[in-house]
Amino acid sequence: MLNSTFWAVEVVGLRHRYGTRLALDGVSFAVPRGEIFGLLGPNGGGKTTLFKIVSTLLAPSEGTVRVFGDDVVGDPAAVRDRLGVVFQRPALDARLTVEENLRHQGHLYGLSGRPLGERIGDVLSRVRLGDRRRDLVGTLSGGLQRRAEVAKALLHEPQLLVLDEPSTGLDPSARRDIWADLSDLRRREGTTVILTTHLMEEAAGCDRVAILDQGRLVAIDAPAALTAAIGGDVVLVTTRDAKAMAERVGLRFGVKAEVVDGKVRIERDRAHEFITDLVEGFPGEIDAVAFGKPTLEDVFVHYTGRRLEQEAP
Repeated sequence: MLNSTFWAVEVVGLRHRYGTRLALDGVSFAVPRGEIFGLLGPNGGGKTTLFKIVSTLLAPSEGTVRVFGDDVVGDPAAVRDRLGVVFQRPALDARLTVEENLRHQGHLYGLSGRPLGERIGDVLSRVRLGDRRRDLVGTLSGGLQRRAEVAKALLHEPQLLVLDEPSTGLDPSARRDIWADLSDLRRREGTTVILTTHLMEEAAGCDRVAILDQGRLVAIDAPAALTAAIGGDVVLVTTRDAKAMAERVGLRFGVKAEVVDGKVRIERDRAHEFITDLVEGFPGEIDAVAFGKPTLEDVFVHYTGRRLEQEAP
């Protein structure tokens, strides 16, 4: 067991099966207190299963998960007392006001009277919804409803906030607002945040990112460190026969060239110089070529051989 005075979440040898399908395959990592930690991966990659296990909604087939030292299976009540959860699907009653939704949530945690009223005012102010507390939830925009979801999860002052795809269905402005709320929460309260996402922009804003694919942890580090580990540039070549071109480029230049999303993809230092050699080496066969610094999308491709939105073979 790791030092639970430092770690908010410890995941050790986690496996989970749905029948014969292995959804998580030996996943291990730890999240220090006060970190914003992202779980990045495609649908079916295992991140939602992991979210459910950390949230005490699902018992793992094998392995251990501890939240501030408490086992999610052995002592789920202690975990829930320190945990706030925002689900991907709305968990608010659209027929009630924002305040009524939060008041019902407070009752579940034994809060009532003036302390509950003060707490509701505090969390609504924190997510900039103080002037909408008496509005019916059903009349709010998607972004404002998401803020209300966060306020509801914060009502009992959790030390860990976990969110499943928090930006799903939101426009870019609303996404930025939610992210500003999370960053402010960490800065002011020291709250640890774990979120699942398939959005590269969202993952790039995390302190660290764990990339999951087909139930396995394929990479974990700060976003900048993950992209720096690839090094150099990423070159994308558009041509009529990408498979044949990839094989010939690999043989001619001694590089790894693979076909991703119908284009030849090459990782190469000093790409601006390499492109000249590439075009001269295959005159008339290249329709277009582009290059740029690696992104988290490139990190995913580097480890899996396909883009995030592509299904696993």
